[in-house]
Amino acid sequence: MGTLKTKDLIKIGYTNNQLISLVLGITSKYFKHYCNEKLIELLIAIKNNPELHLNDEITGKIAGKIIGKVAEPAFQTFGLRDTPSPCSIYGGKDIEAVAKKQMELAMLLSVSVQGALMPDAHMGYGLPIGGVLATDNVVIPYAVGMDIGCRMALTIIDETDAFIKRFDYKVKQALRNFTHFGMEGGLDVRQEHEVLDSPVFGQIPFLKLLKGKAVRQLGTSGSGNHFVEFGTIELAENNTLGLPAKKYAALLSHSGSRGLGAAIAKHYTQIAMNTCKLPRHAQQLAWLDLDSEAGQEYWLTMTLAGDYAKACHERIHTNLLKALGLKAIKVIENHHNFAWKDTLADGKEVIIHRKGATPAHAGELGIIPGSITTPAYLVSGKGADRSLFSASHGAGRAMSRQKAKESMTVSAMKKLLSGAGATLIGGSVEENPLAYKDIETVMNAQKDLVDIQGRFIPMIARMNKD
Repeated sequence: MGTLKTKDLIKIGYTNNQLISLVLGITSKYFKHYCNEKLIELLIAIKNNPELHLNDEITGKIAGKIIGKVAEPAFQTFGLRDTPSPCSIYGGKDIEAVAKKQMELAMLLSVSVQGALMPDAHMGYGLPIGGVLATDNVVIPYAVGMDIGCRMALTIIDETDAFIKRFDYKVKQALRNFTHFGMEGGLDVRQEHEVLDSPVFGQIPFLKLLKGKAVRQLGTSGSGNHFVEFGTIELAENNTLGLPAKKYAALLSHSGSRGLGAAIAKHYTQIAMNTCKLPRHAQQLAWLDLDSEAGQEYWLTMTLAGDYAKACHERIHTNLLKALGLKAIKVIENHHNFAWKDTLADGKEVIIHRKGATPAHAGELGIIPGSITTPAYLVSGKGADRSLFSASHGAGRAMSRQKAKESMTVSAMKKLLSGAGATLIGGSVEENPLAYKDIETVMNAQKDLVDIQGRFIPMIARMNKD
């Protein structure tokens, strides 16, 4: 049995990233029984005479891409199942009914294999936030989410909390000077990162128009619950990081792929809805087949948005540590709005969507934040297959932004922060700590999913203003 790699395809003249992704996807699914030699022979034949293969149900997709012909139906209509696929729910008594209903609907899709609902779950577009969904060879843009590659990043620093207390003014100034929040604008100094050199920007026409904004927004954060904060982390005895169990200063950030990811999400959601017709109440769960050109394009652009989100966090952490003369001991990070190719316990290959959920394979490290007045937890996964190797991505909202705004005043929020010994630069009452579920209850509901490796307490944070 053969396993082709990107370099094998480049050698025989397959140089376009979209085409390479399409070929790798199709060959791994339909030509597992071929040896590499036979596969290469077939691919050279398709490349040299693509028109001879256009009518073939499988290789025709590769041939069509080579000669620029898209031989796909305008749209296909799909019904829903009579009985749902299995779904595990964690902390169900604290999850609103509407989020459970959204998950139930997702489990009726003909492409759904398995689902899980995390204890921080609440209503979202399409799939609920906190929803995890395994599908059969399709990707659902609204099951990934609008902020593709939204993620957490934690840097453990070679200092104690005494540094943050002693140099609190300097820390606040660094947060003001080296972070930027909100929909528009960027940092004063142009940021550099290799992600901007990705050939995908040049290969997909609508991405060319987004590159300028991606350059401007590199190293910045969005609005809502995105934050950058300094605090202290106490590592557990016998932690898996190989570090002494003591308190360290740490830097924690939460944000995603900015305007780039939002534009990709909107573009491909529209394509999915135009080509995959579902009953009206399920239309937001429209999917893209990964054997199709649109599916391969989305996968490429989703991966780029994830890489871009990672790059933003790297620039934020590098800039702040440099400004304060600090040294990183360890960096832990994870995506939580993304789709991954994975294999279930029974050996079935699936696409796992985690919309607001932390990957938690056995030993995999992740970060689950609470709020600015409550701890964030550094965790390692237990690899529970019932949860699709996932855990919650935070405490989860207990009330809508509108309700949070109506139920909290600025002065009451300041009192809350002061009582917890936390300083907030910017921020809004929509993101006040009482708008979130109790992080301890959420962590208790997922004891079977993760082990706690450390407890982070926020001290000085920055968020977007009203």
